[in-house]
Amino acid sequence: MLIAVLLVFFVIRIDTNRRHSDAALARMRQRAVEEDHIVRMGLLASGAAHELGTPLATMAVLVRDWFKHPAFARRADVLEDLRDMETELSRCKAIVSGILLSAGEARGENPRVTTADAFVREIAREWSARSSGAVRLINQIEQDAPIVSDPALRQVISNVIDNALDVSPAYVEIVATIAAQNLIMTFNDQGPGFPEDMLARIGQPYTSTKGRPGGGLGLFLVFNAVRKLGGEVSVRNRDEGGAQVRLSIPLSMTNPA
Repeated sequence: MLIAVLLVFFVIRIDTNRRHSDAALARMRQRAVEEDHIVRMGLLASGAAHELGTPLATMAVLVRDWFKHPAFARRADVLEDLRDMETELSRCKAIVSGILLSAGEARGENPRVTTADAFVREIAREWSARSSGAVRLINQIEQDAPIVSDPALRQVISNVIDNALDVSPAYVEIVATIAAQNLIMTFNDQGPGFPEDMLARIGQPYTSTKGRPGGGLGLFLVFNAVRKLGGEVSVRNRDEGGAQVRLSIPLSMTNPA
């Protein structure tokens, strides 16, 4: 009986270990597939950024030449349009530079050292201006901490805000705080929220509420980028309506020291 009991015990233990190993192997395979997907998208984005650099530079030169043209110099309305074009071209060039910097190809620029408080205020100010005041910040950071304003982290946050504005163009709330050595940013919107069957698949590629071909990559990149930083992403529907996305990023991963 003792041998039988020990045999049953070890068989059950071996089967449990095998199931755990199979589950861990499945997770590793899924992560490898996701990372391969990210690498391919990164190469595509980097190549597109390189290709866009030349036409953007050409258009910038043309706009500067038009400023000096006598036919345009006498018309205030045309000059105003040219100034708008120059501003948008500068923004496009900054986006392209950010893509190359995130890909590690802009060696001359280093991530900027700032503080958590200044970082969230700057992002909120930028997006509030872009959205005509729809993006609002509730800053609950009491004890500030130094961090690196990493372009990849800024892009992650921009993806979340952009997605929220798509479904809630009049109101997006950012709540920022520091707790347990983590920078926590919570994004609340007043949109329709996520369908229940989608919540379990959030973070997987091509999981989207927008119904567009190729949609759903924004949150997929957010999940993977935050995971690379050792953080966590949680998504839920709010009781009062709308969706909530919460990013928790360890300060140790963004500390300049």
